Amino acid sequence: MDWSPILISMKTASLSILITFFLGIFAAWAVVSLKNEVWRLFWDGVLTLPLVLPPTVAGFFLLYIFGVKRPVGQFFIDYFSIKIAFSWAATVIAAIVMSFPLMYRSARGAFEQVDQNLVAAARTLGMSEWSIFWKVLVANAVPGVVSGGVLAFARGLGEFGATAMIAGNIAGRTRTLPMAVYSEVAAGNMDKAYSYVAIIVVIAFISVFLMNWAALRTGSRRG
Repeated sequence: MDWSPILISMKTASLSILITFFLGIFAAWAVVSLKNEVWRLFWDGVLTLPLVLPPTVAGFFLLYIFGVKRPVGQFFIDYFSIKIAFSWAATVIAAIVMSFPLMYRSARGAFEQVDQNLVAAARTLGMSEWSIFWKVLVANAVPGVVSGGVLAFARGLGEFGATAMIAGNIAGRTRTLPMAVYSEVAAGNMDKAYSYVAIIVVIAFISVFLMNWAALRTGSRRG
């Protein structure tokens, strides 16, 4: 069995969740902090859009942005000699875009559940907004934030449609586990496909188990 899809998927999911985790909680904080309800609804819709779009459509937009003949893609080529489309970086971008809404919505829901009296009390004590964010909001929203992170990691690991559009299916470079399953089934190599599927299922189960375990641990500490 070719181990490169496993390594590529793990590297992609690991880097994407590192970026998505912080982007998601900061975006959730920014939206929750908005006073204007119309702007809050607008930005919530924009940030959630990749969750409801077909992955291939999201991938089409990414290819339109990062394609070699597009301004952004051409900028990276001209100034950094980096080709984004159909490279490993493209798998990371696809994973970030498709997993971000899960992290964002989980963090936002968790922040909205935090007792606002705690936030008000922190402000009266003279705490800065940055300190309130980390020591009050995030500290009291750990289960939701952790759950969002685990879900986002699993989503990034299983991304297929957007990855196929912007990164392709290049063996040893952009062929992730889902792409490997598709390739082996298309080639009629069902035994190899079964192996890749089993690996994905095991990783997904471990992710859900860790999410539930973290929630239970947090709940028992609070209790």
